[in-house]
Amino acid sequence: MTGTRKVKITDTTLRDGHQSLLATRMRIEHMLPICEKIDQVGFHSLEVWGGATFDACMRFLNEDPWERLRILRRHLKTPLQMLLRGQNVVGYRHYPDDVLTEFIKRTVYNGLDIFRIFDALNDVRNMQKAIEVVKQEGAHAQATVVYTISPVHDLEYYVKTAKTLEEMGADSICLKDMAGILAPQPAYEIIKEWKSVLKIPVQLHCHYTSGMASMAYLRAIDAGVDVIDCAISTMALQTSQPATETMVAALQGTPYDTGLDLKLLSEIAEYFKEVRKHYKEFDVASPSVDVNVMIYQIPGGMMSNFISQLSQQNALHRLPEVLEELPRVRKEFGYPPLVTPSSQIVGTQAVLNVLLGRYKLPTNEVKQYMRGYYGQPPAPVDEEVRKMIIGDEKPITCRPADLLEPGLPAARKEAAPYMQKEEDVLSVALFPQVAPQFLKERLAKKLKVDLELAAQGSEFYPA
Repeated sequence: MTGTRKVKITDTTLRDGHQSLLATRMRIEHMLPICEKIDQVGFHSLEVWGGATFDACMRFLNEDPWERLRILRRHLKTPLQMLLRGQNVVGYRHYPDDVLTEFIKRTVYNGLDIFRIFDALNDVRNMQKAIEVVKQEGAHAQATVVYTISPVHDLEYYVKTAKTLEEMGADSICLKDMAGILAPQPAYEIIKEWKSVLKIPVQLHCHYTSGMASMAYLRAIDAGVDVIDCAISTMALQTSQPATETMVAALQGTPYDTGLDLKLLSEIAEYFKEVRKHYKEFDVASPSVDVNVMIYQIPGGMMSNFISQLSQQNALHRLPEVLEELPRVRKEFGYPPLVTPSSQIVGTQAVLNVLLGRYKLPTNEVKQYMRGYYGQPPAPVDEEVRKMIIGDEKPITCRPADLLEPGLPAARKEAAPYMQKEEDVLSVALFPQVAPQFLKERLAKKLKVDLELAAQGSEFYPA
């Protein structure tokens, strides 16, 4: 067929799929048996790392995140992709440039191909260093624009931000709709405009939370999008991505036909249907779409946090007040997109405002936000509110990471007693509260195995 434009698909099952539905608890042992079939599909890439997986591996699964990446690389030929939180790397605060740089270098060395780089405030300064280092290391730097709705987030804003990221050297651009609030028409308009002004490929990442994502994908495909993010059907929908098989079937016989094999995808879906049963206690999937996300722009995780925080204070009846307070706080904070960590910063403060009075108890994170340490908000913050929170302090105007001391020397010292490989230093630098204990237990386990082997005689340990 002349004029065909095959749409490519990135599969998110091994990262965002289980992060969204199973609290990031899927173990490597449940990934490996299906890798060969996933490799046969012909996906554009596989998102397998980053986001919350690094933390969850050490904190909950007793798995080394670096080892997970290496093992997946050995089992998969399809390009591997990760989600990198810009200067936040895979954590929840800004890290110094030496930590970010070394993290990217070791990640490329361990087999990663594509870095999807985003910043919660769309502050391009917080993505610049990551883009630069990824390119220096010969990997693909995909810069990301986080989607949200506000008076300042208009078409011009999205075009200007994407153009700036392209000029910074991005190899491709992704529109990231983490809350599932991208309606079909804005999807069409943003992608159409991007395709007309950008020279690099464009990708779309939506969560299914509101039920609109598949429709947004179809309109984006009409507008020229190159790649869409999907998860296998048994790990899709709800707060995950649209289902791969649905999109493949919808595009069959059209100029955008993906060419992917539905029978093979069905076999993979059957496999994950069984795997999901192992994680029932973490399965947080809602049985239906979440209408609240369309009314309040609140991702599902935020709503459950509100319910949890208010229940602890015996104040669940005040939830409607919190839902009214949230947009006020967001406006006063300069309309940050509600994605990690800004969703937690804005959400927690909204709860405290309702329970204790407006800004009577600002959190430390809110103080740092108002001091400029998370970056520049999309719109100016309310100066009266800033004064209530930090008094007459002057906020910083530089890139926040410029003020950070190098982080690797102290982490190396901390990791030294348990260190088995260079990457351990980075694990400690990123998660100083979690990594040392993990490394200590890993070393103890290794010593125990070594002793058991030694006790079995010279066959294993010849004299």
